[in-house]
Formats: sequence, C-alpha cells, structure tokens
Amino acid sequence: MFTLAEVASLNDIQPTYRILKPWWDVFMDYLAVVMLMVAIFAGTMQLTKDQVVCLPVLQSAVNSKAQPGTSGRADFTTVETTTGQGEEASMRTVSFGSAPTVTPDVPLSRATSSQYQPTESGQELKKEQKDSSGRKTNLDFQQYVFINQMCYHLALPWYSKYFPYLVLIHTIILIVSSNFWFKYPKTCSKIEHFVSILGKCFESPWTTKALSETACEDSEENKQRLTGAQSLPKYVSTSSDEGSPSASTPMITKSGFKFSADKPMIEVPSVTILDKKDGEQAKALFEKVRKFRAHVEDSDLIYKLYVGQTVIKTVKFIFILCYTANFVNTISFEHICNPKVEHLIGYTQFECTHNMAYMLKKLLISYISLICVYGFICLYTLFWLFRIPLKEYSFEKVREESSFSDIPDVKNDFAFLLHMVDQYDQLYSKRFGVFLSEVSENKLREISLNHEWTFEKLRQHVSRNAQDKQELHLFMLSGVPDAVFDLTDLDVLKLELIPEAKIPAKISQMTNLQELHLCHCPAKVEQTAFSFLRDHLRCLHVKFTDVAEIPAWVYLLKNLRELYLIGNLNSENNKMIGLESLRELRHLKILHVKSNLTKIPPNITDVAPHLTKLVIHNDGTKLVVLNSLKKMTNVAELELQNCELERIPHAIFSLSNLQELDLKSNSIRTIEEIISFQHLKRLTCLKLWHNKIVNIPSSITHIKNLESLYLSNNKLESLPAAVFSLQKLRCLDVSYNSIALIPAEIGSLQNLQHFHITGNKIDILPKQLFKCVKLRTLSLGQNCITSIPDKVSQLLQLTHLELKGNCLDRLPATLGQCQLLRKSGLVVEDHLFDALPSEVKEVLNQDTSIPFANGI
Repeated sequence: MFTLAEVASLNDIQPTYRILKPWWDVFMDYLAVVMLMVAIFAGTMQLTKDQVVCLPVLQSAVNSKAQPGTSGRADFTTVETTTGQGEEASMRTVSFGSAPTVTPDVPLSRATSSQYQPTESGQELKKEQKDSSGRKTNLDFQQYVFINQMCYHLALPWYSKYFPYLVLIHTIILIVSSNFWFKYPKTCSKIEHFVSILGKCFESPWTTKALSETACEDSEENKQRLTGAQSLPKYVSTSSDEGSPSASTPMITKSGFKFSADKPMIEVPSVTILDKKDGEQAKALFEKVRKFRAHVEDSDLIYKLYVGQTVIKTVKFIFILCYTANFVNTISFEHICNPKVEHLIGYTQFECTHNMAYMLKKLLISYISLICVYGFICLYTLFWLFRIPLKEYSFEKVREESSFSDIPDVKNDFAFLLHMVDQYDQLYSKRFGVFLSEVSENKLREISLNHEWTFEKLRQHVSRNAQDKQELHLFMLSGVPDAVFDLTDLDVLKLELIPEAKIPAKISQMTNLQELHLCHCPAKVEQTAFSFLRDHLRCLHVKFTDVAEIPAWVYLLKNLRELYLIGNLNSENNKMIGLESLRELRHLKILHVKSNLTKIPPNITDVAPHLTKLVIHNDGTKLVVLNSLKKMTNVAELELQNCELERIPHAIFSLSNLQELDLKSNSIRTIEEIISFQHLKRLTCLKLWHNKIVNIPSSITHIKNLESLYLSNNKLESLPAAVFSLQKLRCLDVSYNSIALIPAEIGSLQNLQHFHITGNKIDILPKQLFKCVKLRTLSLGQNCITSIPDKVSQLLQLTHLELKGNCLDRLPATLGQCQLLRKSGLVVEDHLFDALPSEVKEVLNQDTSIPFANGI
C-alpha cells in the first residue's frame, strides 16, 4: 500500500506547475478525472453485478403437447394444505418429466407426505390443473448456471464486457499525455528551473521596487483623471519620462515625478529601501536569469513536446469517438444465445437478459459526451498553438508600461514558457521582465554600490600621489558611488574597469577636481556635469580597447590642458585612423598617445598649432609617415618611443621650438643626421637611449645648448672628445654600453652634475673626473674598477655614489669629506662599507640633511 507521505508528494506537483497549465489543460485534467471515475464506477459494478440470465426457447409444437401431459398426471401441480390451528404452509410441487422436484422452501417430509395425500374430489384436482400455468423445461439449477456462464461469453458482445477497462486504459493514456512534458528528463529540469526562478522573481523585493515607478505613474494618472484638468499644473509629469532615458542621462538621477505639497502622493517606504540581503538575492537572480536564458533559448524541445502530446490527445480523441460510436447500440438488454450444447441440456437456443446493459449504456453515453468535450478542447489547443508564433515573445507591452525600455524579446522554449505563464497570469511575465533588463540590473547595482561604498569608506581610500595631490582610485566596481561626489577636496579621480560609470550633476561640487582617469570606462555624463568638466577639467587620461570606447564628450572639453590616450587607434587594417576631431580642444598643450599607429593621425594636427608636448608610444608598430610633425611648430617636447625608427626623422628638424627630443626604444643605428640639430637652437635634452647606436659623430658639437644627453643601452665602445666640448652639459648617461675608457677630456665639463656610466668595462677612473666638482650623481656600478682615488673628496656636492658590482678591495677614507653624501646614497657592498673607519661611517650615517644648491 502507498504511505500517506508518498501520496502527499504526488499532490505537491500540481501547485508547483500550476502556473504553466493554461485553462484548457486544467479543464482537461478535470475531464480526465471524471472519465477515470466513470471507468472505476463501471468496472466496480461489472465486477460485482455483471451477469446474464437465460431461459430456453421451446418449439411451438412441444409447447402445445406439453399441456395434457404424457404420463396420465399433471405436469405442474400445486397442492395447498392447512394443518394445525390457523397455521398455513404452502407447498409447490413442480414435475420435470417423470421425476418430481420439491422447492427448497418446503421440507422434504412434508413434501413427501403431501405427495401421497388423496384428493378430496376429482373436480377439485381438475380445477387446480386448469388454473395453474408454467413451462416445461426439463432443466435443473446447475444447468441454468452452466448456460448463464456459456451465454455470457458467447452471446454478450465484447464491448459490453470490456467497456470499463477500455475507458480506464484510454483515460490513463490521456492523463499520461497531458503531463508528459512535465516528466520528460530533457524538459522537466528546465521547467523546474524556470518555475523556481519565476517564483523568486515574482516575490523579490527588487521587483516591487523596480516597478514602483510604474505604479506611482498609474496612480498619478488616475488621480489626474479624477481631479480634472485644473490639477495638471500642480504635477510635473510628462509622457516622455515613461520611455527610455537618453544616453546622456544617468539612471540614478532620473526623476519623472514631482508631487505638489498640497496633495502629497502615497509613498511606499518598503520599496524605497533595499537591504543588503535582498540586494544580493536580486543580483543572484539576474545571473540565474541570464544563464537560464542562454541555456533555454537555443532549443525548442519543450514546444515540440507540448505540440506532440496535444496532437496525440487529438488523435486519441478521434480514435475513441470513431469506434465507440459504433458500439453504442451493441449494448442491449436482450440477447439470443446458441451455446451448441444440445447433447447436454436438450435445448439449442436461449433467450438471455443482460442486467447491466441499461447502466453500461448510460455510462457509455456519458463517456462519449466527455470525450467530445475533451476533443473540442484539444482542437482549441491546436488552434492556439499554431495561431500565433509561440517561439517568439515580445515584452512590448511591458516596455510601454514600465521605465525599462531595454527588455529584450526572447525566443524558442524561453518564449513558449512565458506564453504559457501568460495564460495563468500576465503579471508573472511583467515582473519577470524586470530581471531581463540591463537598466534594471544597473539600477540594482547602483543601489547596492551606494550601500557598500559610503562616504567614510571612500575617505579611507583617498591617498596622496607623487605630486602631493589627493587621489581616489576606484577599480572594477559596478558603477560610481554617489558618495564620491561628496569628496569636494579631491584632486584626482581614477575610474578603472567600470563599464556603467555615470557622472551626475553632483560632480559640480568637486571644485578641486582637475584630473580624471577613465581606464576602460566609457563614462556617461549629464549635461550639467559636462558643463562643469568642460570648464574645470585640466588633465584627462583615457585608456581603451577600441577607439569607439572613447566618450564623445572628451573631444568637447575646451579647457583641457593634457590628454592621454592609451589604446588601439587603428581600424580597417590601418587604412583609417578612428579618432574624432580634436579641433575643439583649443587649450590642449600636452597630447600623449600610446597606440599602434602607422602614421600620425590628421586629427592630431588639428591641435598642432598650440601643442607644446607630443608623446607617441607605438608599442613596436613602425611609424612610417611623419610629415605631419612639420605643422607642430610650437612643440617643445617630442617623444617617439618604440616606433621602430631606423634614423632620426627629418621632419623633426623643422621644429624650431623643440627643447627636448626622446627617441627611446627604436632601431636607430646611426645618428649622422645629428648635424641638422644645429638649427634647433633651443634643444637642451636629447634622449637616444635603448637603440643600436655604435658611435657618436663629432657633429654633436654643433648642439651648443645641449644640457642632457642620454645614450644608455646602446652599442657604444668609446666616448669621442666631441661630447666633452658641450660645455653646458649637466647630465650624461652612457650606461650599459661597451665603453672601456673614460677620456681625460671629461674634466672640461665643469657644469656636469649627473654622470652615469654603469654597466660598462671601465677599470680606471681618470683624475680629471674629479675636477667636475658640481657632480651630484656618479654611477660607476657594474664595471671593472679596482680602486677609487682619494680625490673623490673634491666632490663636495656628491649625494649619490654607486660603486656596487666592481672589483674594489676598499673604499677611500676621504669619502667622509663629501659633506652631502650619506649612507642611503652610497650604493656599495656591505663589507666595503663596514671596512671604513668608524669616524667616516659616523659621518655617512648622519641623518641631518645639509642644504645644498639646487640642480636640474
């Protein structure tokens, strides 16, 4: 037997899936239950009461001869006697052939005694025989039972015997067909998941909050409709607020409804506040809906299965109706039976009555009526299935009624399930659509973000950068917290990997903000916020993957001074530079481009007349076309790094105002063109580091005003005397070459303050080096130096001395006379420092800083 718990679990299935059962499925389920009851009722009655009763059919000739009898006495005699005082007893003696039979209700003794009682008179006996009636059959009780059983199987039609069982089988097939899509392994998991998600979405507090604007809008419209046109000016609400917000308007600042003071609207505080637990649950629902949609939308198995089972039920209905209608008239009360057992009973034909015929016929008619109704519903279901495209579902109505205009249309099984839910209640789809909207998800993220990132927490993340400015760096957030714009003393704001960043009008209160970083962050701004940024922003860093990610408002910041662009600016196989015009940036002074350009974009030349610094980091892509440089007449600093340049571009020689040139990390082998730098009267800094330069031409002496020369990480083997004729040279960097000797002419560089020759093959330091008394930095590490002359004490302004990586045995004690040198500025092996005299170590370990003259 089934336990109560097992039966209860079966009953739980119906409430779970009720939202996916339209009215016709529910109606057909009830019809199936009624048909099942009809089958059980008919089967029960047939098992308990179904039988036939048969009597033999006598020939007319036999019946006519049977009246007088052949044995000289009555065939059917009834004798009534009275015994005792008023006591009556009846006895009926029926004679079959020659053997008398006594009815069971009469005792055998009485029947026997009364058999031999003499009649009182012959007239009475004749009268009794005349009044009695009967049919001579010559059959006993067992023979009747035998005939009834024989005729039940021979004379009774098969449909009368098996009708209840057929109804039961048909009904079970229909029930299985109706619920097969709920149990099929490849569909039940999707259905269970969908029902679970749908229920959570329906009950989620976020759904109520997201739809609250629509509810307020509806109530507002109703109130306006009731109060009349005179109340319209009191409310600021337009139909444009109902649609999708513009791209330039952040979602967090949209307020389409303002209520008057004299007629306050009813507010629902429960939907204005979303606690952290509800917010996390809603975010999990968004992720579940996204994954479920990706899993279900790619197939239409559920739709096909439902169509298939509906077709099966329709075919089953037609089949049942066709063959059942033919058997209605076969269920009859009277039947003729020819058992062909005449040798046993002496009769060939019997008339039989089927006692259940009337009831079975009524039940069959009822069953046919139910089947007809069931069939009409199946036909209606097929009409509904093919009347509209159920594999497509549009949220157009929901988009019109709510503020979420981005709810996407769905297809295949996802669409079919939503169509089925609409038959139960369209409110489910409306609330479910909230979790398909990116706008809704972004709103949720903003609310959760503002709960997490409070003003106090943001204040803890503010730090001081190298320029001693207050800086806040936000990384991988879902949006920009509102509390950020309350940090009014912030100087630098960095937004990195925030795809839904929105800058509201509140940024106008950040009066100290002058630098903004947008790293993979295509921020949207309000009109008021843009006006503030246009007037106050001075430095902007934009890092992107594709040029389309650069916000359009960047090109309209007329007061921008510095612009840093890092990303791919080439498109369509380098045939077109996808960069908007920079012509509106009238005050732009510094342009830093880190990309993969093959030519300088023409749009950059739009701001060429007023650019003072241009930096191009090309990430190894060869920069071919450089003619545009000639237009940048005011450029004072030019950096062309990692551009695969093999020679110094001739276009550079036209930049008369150039002061600093950096050609780092190229493929320059020779710098013979350096003679043309004599036209660049203002050139003071030349950086040719990280190239493949083998020698320095003597024409370098023509750069009279050169103050800094960087030639590190090249292939130099010697330093020509021409270098030391640059009397204004203050910084010389020839580190990491193959130089074996420092020429004595170095002593002529009286203004030299920084000398770097680390990573070469120097073994002896010339005494003339220590005539450069203005040296502050001397880097001699990773060479072959064996000793340091005592004349190092002449370098009174020395603050940094690098000797690590040489072959030194000791350090000169005269290091103590270098007044500005401290241990932190002395880079040597520990054992060399420990070998110094104690008084020298005490001097080097002093923490007090002595003022010194400023250098570069």
